[in-house]
Amino acid sequence: MVRYERVGASAVLTIDRPERRNAVDGATAQALQEGYERFVADEEARVLVVCGAGEKAFCAGADLKAIESFGPRLDSASGPFGFTRCFSPKPTIAAIGGWCLAGGLELALWCDLRVAGEGSTFGYPERRWGVPLIDGGTQRLPRIVGLGRALDLILSGRMVSAAEALEMGMVTELVPDGTHLQRALAMAEGLAAFPQETMLADRRAAIEGLGMELADGLAHEARAGLEVFATAVRGAARFAAGEGRGGAGAGV
Repeated sequence: MVRYERVGASAVLTIDRPERRNAVDGATAQALQEGYERFVADEEARVLVVCGAGEKAFCAGADLKAIESFGPRLDSASGPFGFTRCFSPKPTIAAIGGWCLAGGLELALWCDLRVAGEGSTFGYPERRWGVPLIDGGTQRLPRIVGLGRALDLILSGRMVSAAEALEMGMVTELVPDGTHLQRALAMAEGLAAFPQETMLADRRAAIEGLGMELADGLAHEARAGLEVFATAVRGAARFAAGEGRGGAGAGV
């Protein structure tokens, strides 16, 4: 149903229902929540990679044949789909191959970064059946692509190709089909190799500051920076000694 594996510095959380295009029912949502909590508690797991089993789908959303199974989770503090109302303390990457629809798209948008195969498809088709977005889709998509583009997808329920998703900024990077998990794991290893204190402080300042007035956001950034200033001093000393000159080690 849901597999949790450690691969290097990553925890890989795989929705394993390929016969249902990795659609999620209530039991799967509970397993996703438990996997997320395991990742948070695992001090050696620095990045969470979320993916779907097989090549046909990342996740086709909620299993509408088992929609009643979500009843107990509708008012869950962690989210109906597992952990979509949680704030991860560590970076997260969605490795997307095939269909990424409805609640599956909401799950992908929960992640910090999204790596997708070139043949992937995205959208909110539940618009056609009167099923609402309740796992962050109305809130995260506008923050990522802007309100106009988000409303296009939210109101119309139309499907978009991976190329269009990349163009609008929904997807971080496109890769050949079948290589999305490999690329996500490589990105995760790059993130894990950075000094963690400052990266996590910058990540949190960016996410939490998004809804603040500029002055409040700058103050929040300054507080986060002061908390990790000792790490910055050590890093600056390494640079002065020659480490990382000419952009060496930049990017993931």
